[in-house]
Amino acid sequence: MSDSASTGQRSRGPVLLRRAQVQAGTTDQRLLDSRGGSEWVHTDPWRVLRIQSEFVEGFGLLAELPKAVSVFGSARTPVDHPEYAAAQRLGSALAQAGFAVITGGGPGVMEAANRGACEAGGVSVGLGIELPFEQSLNEWVDLGINFRYFFARKTMFVKYAQAFVIMPGGFGTLDETFEALTLVQTQKVTRFPVILFGVDYWSGLIDWLRTTVRTAGKIGEHDLDLLHLTDDVDDAVAHIVGSESGGSEQAQAERAAVADQPTS
Repeated sequence: MSDSASTGQRSRGPVLLRRAQVQAGTTDQRLLDSRGGSEWVHTDPWRVLRIQSEFVEGFGLLAELPKAVSVFGSARTPVDHPEYAAAQRLGSALAQAGFAVITGGGPGVMEAANRGACEAGGVSVGLGIELPFEQSLNEWVDLGINFRYFFARKTMFVKYAQAFVIMPGGFGTLDETFEALTLVQTQKVTRFPVILFGVDYWSGLIDWLRTTVRTAGKIGEHDLDLLHLTDDVDDAVAHIVGSESGGSEQAQAERAAVADQPTS
């Protein structure tokens, strides 16, 4: 009797199984045997392949994009709201400056930015997400993809953008804002402006970060310099264009933020 048989051991590719973990049959036998349930499509190993496919599809779709800016904001913003008009102007100005515009592909601010880019003849991109309620890509998206997983989608927002513009929004917008700030603060991305558009809307958050978070020593002295607050479309676009220089205000703020980081 072989050692593997006596100890109840089996290899499954690179995986070693012993005792109660040993399963009857072989991997290719289970693959070719069509009988049995379909529960396997909901297992974690199968999800890994789905996750991989989302990255492959996203990378393949977006690899040839020109330089781009991701615009975030609320899906609940109505078409007749001033924030919709501002996002539409922003999308148009970014397209005219040679940037593709990437959004979450939904309604509200996302639709407005896509619309502005599309009407200005730019590249309008929508990265949608599967949600419990139906939300299809808006009609102004020229290049779109839907994701199952938030983290795969968020990677595409960062990988193919040179900047983020954050319009007024809710939890999803805040999530994207702080993820971007963390990536810039830790130099996972560089020369990467994070622009808060809407002075009245964002000032309370900035004040809390300054008077509570920074005062308590939870962020560095220069970390808030990573945010650019504005109400002006031209100013936002100029800040993005200017950030490409190594001596730009953005690059200086990033170097100062890195110098603030704890060393142990």
